[in-house]
Amino acid sequence: MADDKLPETAPFRLPDPALVTRTMSEVAERGQRIVSDFLKRQQESGGQSPDPMNIGGAFLEMTTRLMANPARLVQAQLGFWQDYLTLWQNTARRMLGETAQPVIAEDPKDRRFKDEAWRENEVFDFIKQSYLLSARYFQTVVGSVEGLDQKSAQKVDFYTRQFVDALSPSNFLLTNPEVLRKTAETGGENLLKGLSHLLADLERGRGQLRIRMTDDSKFQFGENIAVTPGKVVYQNDLMQLIQYAPATETVLKRPLVIFPPWINKFYILDLRPKNSFIKWAVDQGHTVFVVSWVNPDGHLAEKGFDDYMREGVYAALDAIEQATGERQVNAIGYCLGGTLLATTLAHMAAKRDTRIKTATYFVTMTDFEEAGELSVFIDEEQLRGIEEKMQQRGYLEGREMATTFNMLRANDLIWSFVVNNYLLGQEPFPFDLLYWNDDSTRMPARMHSFYLRRMYQANDLVKPGGIELLGAKIDLRKIKVPSYLISTREDHIAPWKSTYRATQIYGGPVRFVLAASGHIAGIVNPPGSGKYSHWVNETLPPDPEEWFSGATELAGSWWPDWQRWVIGQDKGAKDQVPARIPGTGALPAIEDAPGSYVRMMGTD
Repeated sequence: MADDKLPETAPFRLPDPALVTRTMSEVAERGQRIVSDFLKRQQESGGQSPDPMNIGGAFLEMTTRLMANPARLVQAQLGFWQDYLTLWQNTARRMLGETAQPVIAEDPKDRRFKDEAWRENEVFDFIKQSYLLSARYFQTVVGSVEGLDQKSAQKVDFYTRQFVDALSPSNFLLTNPEVLRKTAETGGENLLKGLSHLLADLERGRGQLRIRMTDDSKFQFGENIAVTPGKVVYQNDLMQLIQYAPATETVLKRPLVIFPPWINKFYILDLRPKNSFIKWAVDQGHTVFVVSWVNPDGHLAEKGFDDYMREGVYAALDAIEQATGERQVNAIGYCLGGTLLATTLAHMAAKRDTRIKTATYFVTMTDFEEAGELSVFIDEEQLRGIEEKMQQRGYLEGREMATTFNMLRANDLIWSFVVNNYLLGQEPFPFDLLYWNDDSTRMPARMHSFYLRRMYQANDLVKPGGIELLGAKIDLRKIKVPSYLISTREDHIAPWKSTYRATQIYGGPVRFVLAASGHIAGIVNPPGSGKYSHWVNETLPPDPEEWFSGATELAGSWWPDWQRWVIGQDKGAKDQVPARIPGTGALPAIEDAPGSYVRMMGTD
C-alpha cells in the first residue's frame, strides 16, 4: 500500500505546548461556567421527561412484534453474516494484491465517504463497507416488522436512521482517514481547536450543543444579504411590510405581495442579488411587497392563527391599497405562509372579498394527512411536551424547531459540521444559506399549538368548515382564484405528493409545477444558475404519480414559467403604470429595507 493511502503513518509532530496549556485552561474555566448555566436552566424549567420524543414506546412495540416472528429476524441475520464473510474474504484478497468488487457501495451522493482513502485503502474500505452492511441490516430489520401502526413504523424508521447516521465511521477520530491525516499533519492541534469550537458552541447554546454552521460575522443585513433596495412602509405588532424600489420605468399595474413563513425569515428570497427572487420579480416589472414577520417573544404568546390573518394578510392588503391605490394584488405564500394564504382566501371567499386576484403557493401543504417525516414529531405525548414548554415561556424557541428540521437531513446539517468543526478543527465556511438556516425564529404559543393540533394532527383545514376563523367557516373548495402551485421533488418538509393534493381541492383553475431539488434550493433557483429542471403537465389527475408519469421535464428554473402564468391570467394583467417609489404614496417610509424586525435574533 502506498504511503498516500495510509494517513495514519504520516509524519506526526507534537502540538505547541503553549497551545495545549491555554486550551486546557479554557476547558476548565469555560466548562465550569457551561455546566452551571445548564443546571440553572434545567432547574428553572423543571427538567424534562427522560423520553420527550416518546421513542421508547415505539421501539418497544417494534421489538415485541419482531420477536413474535423470529424466523424473519434469523433470515436477516443470515444474510448479514453471509455478506460480512464475503467482505472479509474480499479484504484479504485485496491485502494480497488482488482486486475485488465491493460487497456494498456507498451512494455516489454520500459526501461522508468522499475521501479517496475510503476506497483505496483496504482497512478504511473494510470499515466503510462494514458500516454500510450494518446500516442496511438495521434498516431492513425494522422496516420488515409487520403489524405496526403507520405512526409507530414511521417513528421507528426515522430514529433508526438517526442512530445509524450517528454511528458512521466518518464521525469518529480513529476511523476517519481525513481526520487522522489532519491530526498527523498538525500534531493534534486540529483536535485542540475542535475542542475550543465545541466549548464555544456549548456556550452559544447555554449548556446545550448549538453547532455553528457558518461564520455569521461575515454577514450584514443590507450589505451582503437582503440588499434589494426598498422601504418599510407599514408595521404592526406581527409584521413589517416592505415595498421594494422599482428597477424599470414602468411597472405592472397589479402589485405583488409575498407572505413568507414565520418559521424562518423572509430573506431566503433575497440572499444575494444573483439568487434573489425578490430582485428578479422587481426586474420583471412587479411592484413587490414582502411581509417581514416579527420574531415574537412572551408578550405575543396569545397571538393566534387568526391574528396572522388579520394583522398579516388583511393588514398588508389594506396597506398596499394605501401605498399604490390598487385594490387587487397577486399574492405568493411560501410554506406556512402559503397555508396562511389559502386559509385567508377561503375566509375571503366567505366574505366575498376579491382583492387577491391570483395565488401562488411555494411548497405549501393544506392537506396534512401524509405530512412526511415531520409527522414523527406530532403525536399526543410530544405535543403535550411542546405545549408545556410554551406555557412557561409564551413561545417555542426557534432553536428547538431548527433542530427538528436539521434532523431531517442529519448527515448534511449536523454530522458534517461535527467532523469539520470538532474533528478537523476548521472554521465554518461563510455561506449565506446556512446563515439564514441558523437565524431561527420563535413561534407564539397559541398560534403554534393551533397549527400543530388542528392542521398537522387533526387535518381540520382540509375538512369543509372544519376550522372557523374570524367569524367564518373555512372551506378551501370555495377558493376560485387562479392558483399556481410549485413544489419540489426532494422536499423533506412539504412532500410534493402531499402538496399536490391541493390540486383536487381548490375550486378555481390550478397549475401545478414540480421542481427538482428540495424545499429551499428548488425554490431559490434563478434562471441564470443553470441548475435544476422542472416538470409541467397541463392535466391534473387525482394520483400524483399519474401526473408525474405524464409530465414533461424542462431544463432550468421554473421562475419564467410562473412569470408567463401570472401575466397571462386576464386582460389587465399586463397593464403598465409609471414606476412607484416606496414612501411617496399615502404611506411614508418608516425605515430602509430589510427593516428592523428581521434583525431580531432568536437567541436560546
